[in-house]
Amino acid sequence: MKIILLQDVKKHGKKGEIIDVKDGFGKNFLIKNGLGVLADTTGMRKLNTEKKKEMELDNQKREEATEIKSKLEKLNLIFKVKTGVSDKVFGSVSAKQIAKELEKYNIDKKKINIEVPLDCLGTYEVRIDLYKDVIAKVKVTLQKESR
Repeated sequence: MKIILLQDVKKHGKKGEIIDVKDGFGKNFLIKNGLGVLADTTGMRKLNTEKKKEMELDNQKREEATEIKSKLEKLNLIFKVKTGVSDKVFGSVSAKQIAKELEKYNIDKKKINIEVPLDCLGTYEVRIDLYKDVIAKVKVTLQKESR
């Protein structure tokens, strides 16, 4: 029996895949629990429309991420930090602080990738993963706080 999966099923397949299963498993588990539908003409049509919707949504999100990327790459975030001996920063600038500065772009701190600790004065480049393959690089400058 051929089934189109509506959700990921562990050890059997991912959403949207057409799998070949035994009749009992297909009817009594997958279809009954709403995890899949029979792979007939109506099921295939439904699968194709869902794939089109997903592709449109994916393209829309990619466009939004690209727009945000172009805005972010023009920015230079400046942080005034307290320093000690030899201009060593007390602590470091974290992803949380950068996310707070980028609040209006609605960027989650988990998407901010700091490769080198921001603990010395200077300019750094920080990666922000906006979408699957859309990555922005933002300049972050640490300046000495005037007393």
